This record gives sequence, C-alpha cells and structure tokens, in this order.
Amino acid sequence: MLSTPTAKSGFWRNQLRQWHWISSAVSLVGLLLFSVTGFTLNHAAQIEAEPKVTKIERQVPQTTLAGLASVMANTPLTPVQATAIRGATGVDVRGAAVDADEDGIYLTLSAPGVDSTLEISRIDGHATYERTDRGLIAVLNDLHKGRHSGPAWAMFIDLIAIACVVFSVTGFGLLWLYARGRRVTWPLVALGLVLPFILFLLFVHA
Repeated sequence: MLSTPTAKSGFWRNQLRQWHWISSAVSLVGLLLFSVTGFTLNHAAQIEAEPKVTKIERQVPQTTLAGLASVMANTPLTPVQATAIRGATGVDVRGAAVDADEDGIYLTLSAPGVDSTLEISRIDGHATYERTDRGLIAVLNDLHKGRHSGPAWAMFIDLIAIACVVFSVTGFGLLWLYARGRRVTWPLVALGLVLPFILFLLFVHA
C-alpha cells in the first residue's frame, strides 16, 4: 500500500511531537537551572555575596610529617598520605592539587563556590587550613560553568545540551508544519536569528 502525502505528513508530525516532548522533559530542570544561572552570571557584580572565610591551624606530629617526606609537586597524594593528613588536620584532602618544595606542602581543594588551601610546613609541622565559601549563588554559577564539578556533572551538562538541541530542532520542525496558519511565525524566527548578530555588530564587536 502506497503512503499518501497526508500519511507522510502525519508521520513526521507525530515524530516531531514525540521527540519534542521527550527532549523537553529531559531538559526541563537543567534548562531552567542554566537560564537562572546565566542571569546570575551576567549580573555577578550586582548580586555577589560576602565570602565566608574559615581558618584553622593545627600541629602535625613529627611521625606523620616524616611519612609525608615523599610528597612531591604535581603528584597526587597516595591514599596513605591523604589518610595521614586527614588524621592530623581533620581535612579531607583526597583529590587535592599538590604543590611542594623543601619548605612545605601546599594543597588546593576546590569545589563549586568553595576554594580551600592547606599548607603544611616541613620544618616544624605547622599546618594552616583556609576555606573561602562564596555562597549559594557562587555554587550555582560554578555549576553553570562546570568549574570544579567533576566528570559526572560534565556528562550531565552534555546531556542537557543534546536534549536542548533536539528540543530546538523539533520545535523548528513543528513551526514549519504549522506556520501556514500563523503568519507571524517566520518574522519572529527571523528576528530571533538576526537579533544576536545585530547586537554583536553594534555593541560588542570592536
């Protein structure tokens, strides 16, 4: 049985609707999150929170310090070294970026909205931990950028990006199918297409 143009049109209409609502369901929360954080990033100077700084000082025992003699710059801490440091300072340093010289060990621990450092003197074992918490908005902004958020969050961003592309393409397909009864459709699409270029050329491009 030969398919008619009407049947073909109905098939594509159903496919576009199906993928449009599936992609919208997948990307709904992520799209809302990235839209809100896009606004907060654009106005970061106006809504920046007061950072909260926590500073802790500890004394690392000489026996523990001797066990950290092999810590080298740009070399991840071993599980034994990380456990020893946590036992002496109370700071979880797993995954920390490591710098070291003959005077001390310098560890950087970063997370969304948070920057932390731990310095341990090789000379006398004095340890200084400093944590700067920049607030909830900073956490959301860093999540938007994928800053210090790990591979799982990076995969989530990729998934949302793909879902948004599908959502946009299927939306365009539905516009194409239903534009005949809505004359304003293509002028609005054209406006959405050229407006970013006009703004860029007039106000951004040097």
